[in-house]
Amino acid sequence: MDTRILVASSSIIAYSALVWWYFFGPRRRALAAAGEGMQELSVTVKGGYSPSLLVLRKGVPARINFTRNETSDCSEFVVIPDFNVSRKLPAFEATPVEFMPDRAGEFRFTCGMGMYQGTLIVEDEQVGVNNYEHSHH
Repeated sequence: MDTRILVASSSIIAYSALVWWYFFGPRRRALAAAGEGMQELSVTVKGGYSPSLLVLRKGVPARINFTRNETSDCSEFVVIPDFNVSRKLPAFEATPVEFMPDRAGEFRFTCGMGMYQGTLIVEDEQVGVNNYEHSHH
């Protein structure tokens, strides 16, 4: 087999594996820390959201601190449509986004263009935060 074909084939296989891992691989998740009547999480925005899976409790005010570490036009806004949230994220700053997660379920949050995506899990207070780990694996 020609060396160029072998290198090209190996590169295609490696790239395909990387793409699969990016879209379907394990997601970093964060459980909200509660304190002073507010649950709080931090998310880094750079080429996407990290973590991209956030778990909150229903009925407890939430603050998500988005730190945008890039200047991409795509990440200029964060949108959580189910909770009527749309917030501008200045580059290289932390921006607190506060809202009331008033219903349980799974909700999407995205950048203004919809290219960066994350998932917000809101759990009933009675269910408990740890039940998500056991019931979804």
